[in-house]
Formats: sequence, structure tokens, C-alpha cells
Amino acid sequence: MICLPFYKKMNSSRTAWLLLSPTIVILIIVGLLPFLYVLYVGFFNWMPLGKNKEMEFINFGYNYRDLVFDKYFIDSVWRSLRFAVVTLSIELTLGFLLALSLISSFPLKAFFRSVHTLPLVIAPIVVGAIFKLFLVQGLGPIPFLAKELFGFNLNYMSSQTQAFWTVVIMDVWHWTPFVTLTLLAGLSALPQDPYESAKIDGANNFQIFIYITVPMLVPVLIVVIFIRMMDSLKIVDEVWMLTAGGPGYSTRFTGIHIWKEVFEKRTYGYGSAMSVLYLYITIVVCWILYSIMVSRGKANEDE
Repeated sequence: MICLPFYKKMNSSRTAWLLLSPTIVILIIVGLLPFLYVLYVGFFNWMPLGKNKEMEFINFGYNYRDLVFDKYFIDSVWRSLRFAVVTLSIELTLGFLLALSLISSFPLKAFFRSVHTLPLVIAPIVVGAIFKLFLVQGLGPIPFLAKELFGFNLNYMSSQTQAFWTVVIMDVWHWTPFVTLTLLAGLSALPQDPYESAKIDGANNFQIFIYITVPMLVPVLIVVIFIRMMDSLKIVDEVWMLTAGGPGYSTRFTGIHIWKEVFEKRTYGYGSAMSVLYLYITIVVCWILYSIMVSRGKANEDE
């Protein structure tokens, strides 16, 4: 009888692992095993559709070492980081403003919220196709209207600056609703007692937002920043459909660069090493952001 709680705990633990086992098996099959295979291929010189049809082992870590001196790869990483920082900053700003607006009541709120959420249900490659249809020179209506109304020559495939900012606008349009809905859920779950106390003490709206709302939203902000940073760093589909990485190298982010290396040059070994190294860089960047957000959250709690 004394050991009965222990056995109940053991049975509960076994049941939990039994229920989790299908998910764990699926994650191993679709996640861990492919990663280990890509890591393994990265140590070989392999061009199955080229001159090296057999996997040829090269000097240990040669592909990974060569990447450190690969100017095009390093440039693509910096380009991806710049894109991720710019889009994340804009999406967080717009998401906060929209979430604060949607938390209050106004006419046609339900309609606006439904329309605002529509971009989330569109596949990334379709988003790229839609923007290309509206922006392509000689066919899309937006370049025509920009020229007629403002005298501005909008041709993103002839200007590297226009191409980069067009991709930024596309990503912001597609993913700001996700940021808005996540922040809106966080705002709706915040307790009202701190707000009432702050108003009694004479705090204005800006002070309430900075010293109460933001600190309490830190866990939600961590989730949003973590997810959106990872998504921005691995963007491929919509950019490939809209610009194919051009003009020049202006939108050739690392995902596009890896795609061209593997599927156009057929260098599977070098492309695999590139994928593993970029995954490591992505994890490091996200972990740094996570550590900064957690440390600031703890500092706010101590204050």
C-alpha cells in the first residue's frame, strides 16, 4: 500500500511515453535521419548527375572549411540576416499597432480581422506568384499606377534596391497577421490589476505600455521573434517565384543560394555542407535572441 503512489506514477509515465512514441518516431524519420544523412553527405564530393557520380570522400571537413572562405555564401548569409532583421522589426511594429487596435471595439472589427488574417492561409509560393502578377513590368497594374500617379518608375527586376524592398514588403504583408494574432492573444490574456494600479498612480498610456504591457508580454514576444526569425532566415519559395534571387545577387538569400548550388550546379556534397553550416548559424542567432529576451525579462521582473 505504501508503494502504490510510486507504481501509479510509473504507470502514468509509461502511458505518457507510449502516447508520445508515434510522434517521436515520426520526428526521427522526417527530422533526425535526414539531418544525419545531409551531415554525412557534406563530407563527400558528390555530383550524381555530373562527373563525380560516385560519392568520393575528401579531406576531413574540406567542404565545411571551404565554406568559411566562400565569398558568395558569406554574402548570402549577411543578406539573409539583414532581411530577417528588417522584416522582423517592421512586422513587430505593425503587429503591435494592429493588436492594440484590435483589442478595443470599433465598427466592422470582425470584418477587418477576417480580411487581415487572409494572407496567412495563402501558400508562400502563391504569394510570390501574386506579387509577380501585380508588379511585373508591362503587365502588372502597380507599375502602371506608380508611373501615372507619382511619376515613379517601378521595375524591381532592374533595380537591386527595389527588388530587396519588394521582397521585404511581400514578407511583411504575408506574415504580419501572424504577429498580430499572437500579440493579440497575449494582450487578451494579461491581468487587469496592474493597469488599474498604474492608472490610480497617475501613469499615462505610454508609461503603462512601456513598463507594464511590454514586460508582461515578454514570453509572447520571445515566441514571435523566435518563430519569425527562423522563418525569415530560411525564406525560399516566395522569393524564388518573385525574383529567383535577382537582379544580380540582391535577393539571393542563403536558401536560394543553397538551392542553386544543389539543383543547378549539382554539387550535392558542397550543398549539404552549406545546409548544415547555415542551420548551425540559424540556431546560434535564434539562441542569442532568446538569451537576450530572457535576460531582459528577468531584469524587468527584478525591477
